[in-house]
Amino acid sequence: MTNEKYLHELHSDHKMWISELSLASDQLNSFQNRLQEVNAANTATEIRAQVEHFQNQFIRENEVIDILIHDINAEEQTIAANAQANNVATDHRKVADNADLRDRMATFNKIFTELKAEFTSFLAKTL
Repeated sequence: MTNEKYLHELHSDHKMWISELSLASDQLNSFQNRLQEVNAANTATEIRAQVEHFQNQFIRENEVIDILIHDINAEEQTIAANAQANNVATDHRKVADNADLRDRMATFNKIFTELKAEFTSFLAKTL
């Protein structure tokens, strides 16, 4: 079964996702700054190992954000091409939803929420 949505609904979802990803990217930059503070203040091997763990996680999450933004923009281009090719009643036309992209966003949000909680707990123990 194909899930369909109105073009304007998909566009709205994409704008919301780009905003969420931008916020997550800003948060990762802030987390990286905090991590540098922890690293500078602690020389314990176990703390340094945790710092490296979080650095790797932050790098990976930034990569995922970049890929998702690219894929969302590609989906937006597809929507725009669809609307331009069939510009009659675009407000009332439905198209297939990209379930894979929707699932990837949900997965990102889940993993990022878990990462934030883990990092916050780490900061509480080290600062």
